[in-house]
Amino acid sequence: MVFGAGAGGGGRPWPRLGKMPAAALFAKQVVTGRWFMMLACMVIMSASGGTNIFSIYSGALKSSLGYDQRTLNTLSFFKNFPESRGIVLGLLKGFVGLSGAIFTQLYVAIYGDDAKSLVLLIAWLPAAISILFVHTVRIMPNGPIFSFLYISFAVASYLLVMIVLQKTISFSHAAYAATAIVLLLLLLLLPLAVVIRQELRIRREADVQETLPAAAPPPQPVVETPPPPPASTCGVGSCLKRTFNPPAHGEDYTVPQAALSVDMVVLFVCAICGAGGSLTAIDNMGQISQSLGYPARSVNTFASLINIWMYAGRAGVGSLSELLLSRYRFPRPLMLTLVLVVSSAGYLLIALGVPHGLYAASVVVGFSFGGLYTLLFSIVSEVFGLKYYATLYNLGMVASPIGAYIFNVRVAGALYDAEAARQNGGGGAGHRACAGVRCFRASFLIVTAATFFAVIVSLVLVWRTRGFYRGDIYARFKAAAPALAAEGHRGEVTPEEASGTKLHNST
Repeated sequence: MVFGAGAGGGGRPWPRLGKMPAAALFAKQVVTGRWFMMLACMVIMSASGGTNIFSIYSGALKSSLGYDQRTLNTLSFFKNFPESRGIVLGLLKGFVGLSGAIFTQLYVAIYGDDAKSLVLLIAWLPAAISILFVHTVRIMPNGPIFSFLYISFAVASYLLVMIVLQKTISFSHAAYAATAIVLLLLLLLLPLAVVIRQELRIRREADVQETLPAAAPPPQPVVETPPPPPASTCGVGSCLKRTFNPPAHGEDYTVPQAALSVDMVVLFVCAICGAGGSLTAIDNMGQISQSLGYPARSVNTFASLINIWMYAGRAGVGSLSELLLSRYRFPRPLMLTLVLVVSSAGYLLIALGVPHGLYAASVVVGFSFGGLYTLLFSIVSEVFGLKYYATLYNLGMVASPIGAYIFNVRVAGALYDAEAARQNGGGGAGHRACAGVRCFRASFLIVTAATFFAVIVSLVLVWRTRGFYRGDIYARFKAAAPALAAEGHRGEVTPEEASGTKLHNST
């Protein structure tokens, strides 16, 4: 998504369409403006985290289909593959984290405590919302970002309070419905109020501009851009040499240059170990709580805690890392190292079976998992440039299912089934239950060891990028901003140019 200056969200004044009433004209401005698109993105992401609460309905799938733990974990493995970017990434990705907690509130309000019905809700609701906003979300040529961030804090705080109250007080179905209605009001009406306020400001500015006499535009600074490289006629040897001689950090890497660089290998290892370990905890939370003797209704609590703190990790770590980077030149890779260290504490709480420790583990794992993703993809955009960011983003996402398969399916699933077979006298396959700390102890000790390995590996990236993060990583975007903003006012700049670089989705 690309933002720029100008009226109506596109850099041009809104046209006067005949005798259309002012209210209808303003309503059109709101619905077609960039800030309503921001609201649409937030709503879509709020409904896209159904896989984050796999632990709630995994038990129903396991009993209904007669799966053992390894088969169940294999199923979970196949579930999804310019400036201030830490804040923006954290905000938008944060709503994916909140989505699981939102789903939990909605499904108990609509269906009651029926995990099988939750599968149905996840099947139709995200598709319906995406269809509703299919013509709203688009690339457009900054504004109330912090207002949306504060609203997301309010939604997360409300969800956290509701989780505590629902844990301590017995709620009726009508009470669940009432809390869900309040949640929807917070999620929809508050952001809509921000959108309308911003569009009113844009409308007033446009009206003022129409009353002023036309003036010659002031001279603009010249932004020197290097000439385009000549058409490539190199042979295989020259292309290989170019691939293994990448540009400086922050410049636009090609996809092969980024994929084969030491920096990407380090990030890939960190994602495999960090995301793989977190997904193992998240997807198995239902079986973990059951094996440790927690009440069945606690699974909803754990899933909601994970998702709320996943949001906190994405939004909080994104904002904090941006603040520390801009003020103190604190490198984002070092923040990644710290997040990996924190996540290992959550795994140890699970492995050791600390009494009531699963509540703390849910908070730690959710927070570190959310922060991990924001940092990984912020680092990718900063180190390798924005030209092929979409491709590199998806390349990085491949590490997540690889890690989940290794630690969730091959380690946790296999060791759980082996312990369940030992406890049940070596019976046949099926949905055998395992009880006690030993069900997941070995698995999460292995996950903890792998995470510490990722901590050591991440320090390689800290060392390699130390010079890059000591400077101003946004310098070239700031230099180009005045000219690009002026071009945007004249309607002569494309959305891609307004971002400071062209974005490509392929090599």
